[in-house]
Amino acid sequence: MEESINKSTLNPDGSEFIVVSNRLPVDRVPLDESDDGWRRSPGGLVTALAPVMATRDGAWVGWHGAPDEELAPFHHEGMDLLPVALSADEVELFYEGFSNSTLWPLYHDVIAPPEFHRTWWDAYRTVNRRFAQAAADAAAPNATVWVQDYQLQLVPRFLRQLRPDLRIGFFNHIPFPPPEIFAQLPWRREIISGLLDADLIGFQRASDSANFLRSARRFVGAGVKAGQVQFKDQDGNVAHISRAAPFPISIDASQIQELAVRPDVIARSRQIREDLGNPKTILLGVDRLDYTKGITHRLKAYGELLTEESLKVEDASLIQVASPSRERVESYRLLREEVDGMVGRINGQFDTLLNTAVRYLHHSYPVEEMVALYLAADVMLVTSLRDGMNLVAKEYVAARGDNTGALVLSEFTGAADQLKSALLINPHDIDGLKAAIMRAVNMSPAESGRRMRAMRRQVITHDVQRWSEEFLTTLQHEAVQQ
Repeated sequence: MEESINKSTLNPDGSEFIVVSNRLPVDRVPLDESDDGWRRSPGGLVTALAPVMATRDGAWVGWHGAPDEELAPFHHEGMDLLPVALSADEVELFYEGFSNSTLWPLYHDVIAPPEFHRTWWDAYRTVNRRFAQAAADAAAPNATVWVQDYQLQLVPRFLRQLRPDLRIGFFNHIPFPPPEIFAQLPWRREIISGLLDADLIGFQRASDSANFLRSARRFVGAGVKAGQVQFKDQDGNVAHISRAAPFPISIDASQIQELAVRPDVIARSRQIREDLGNPKTILLGVDRLDYTKGITHRLKAYGELLTEESLKVEDASLIQVASPSRERVESYRLLREEVDGMVGRINGQFDTLLNTAVRYLHHSYPVEEMVALYLAADVMLVTSLRDGMNLVAKEYVAARGDNTGALVLSEFTGAADQLKSALLINPHDIDGLKAAIMRAVNMSPAESGRRMRAMRRQVITHDVQRWSEEFLTTLQHEAVQQ
């Protein structure tokens, strides 16, 4: 059962380090699968911050995933977890509405049109205030609080008002749009002002940081110099100084490497190839089913290569993993219908009794299965139209311990800044995408090895632990400078 905590027991003086994110780092599971009904969530953020939580007397503030349910704080695998309750209406308005139907499309170059509703904004503000209050209540004097992502952009401001003694960091995991696009948001000043009360604001790419600084200057009149932002109050006095800078996130490279040499994972990768009829080339796409990922562009290019007989179904097969995402949002429902239709048409035209053109998997898979897929795939296709980072590209590289394989990577991902030896493409250019796929399929072992070695060096030396250490070290320095 859950193990309750409060300040007067485990943390009588509050926590020295607090992470605030939309979700807690645990998923609920049946009691027969764990001792307390919870399991640590997969993903790089949890992997990066769990050791920091253990060494810094840490607590994690977030929603536990069930609407209309209040839970007491509890302890799980070395972390104090502080659940924030959300009603069903707030999930609809704050999360599905403002976060994912206003901010998400706006921050991803309006690939889908954002919607602007005042009731969504009101809910976003209310929920952000609740998260800030939970963090303020749990923090020790002069504690460090690290707020995560676009759902909580007002938390730094509310937190600063409640607890001016705190050291506050914020990291934006998705892109930040240029001011010409950000200008569409009716509450643009409030968002910028909310972020500027953090001591350090981190972004995935230098271009994202630059976009934010331009917006800070344009919409709130902030003074900007060398990444430092001076935010003035209504009287023209400097109210706070913060810094914005890129801190590209990465993966737990050692975990992927360890799984990639495990005999059962290697055996599973061979089984995957056998199940597909041992084609000469397996191409792989792994994405959330999201309109930013360029899945339809990838399928269009692949279908045309089959039509032109540049690829033949007897020799090549595409595995497309598209994990379910935001299925109650209309644009995602329509995307699923479009992808389902494209896969059906390609398979209907090109499948044989022995060969499948596209093996489409609308599921989520454990990391062991994903690494087996990375080992089985000769070519990884990452065709995002806009992506803050794309960690799948880095996971594929980390798994290729023998330096084989080829990565076709969209230039519109943050990963393209680090993985410069990938075959970089513009996914909107279907002919260019087709040419890159064929180059990857026909790449010589010497060229493949040279490219993969360079990418592996980057991924292994810049892992997710280094990312968190660099951000927190910079945050500490910035707070001391205040």
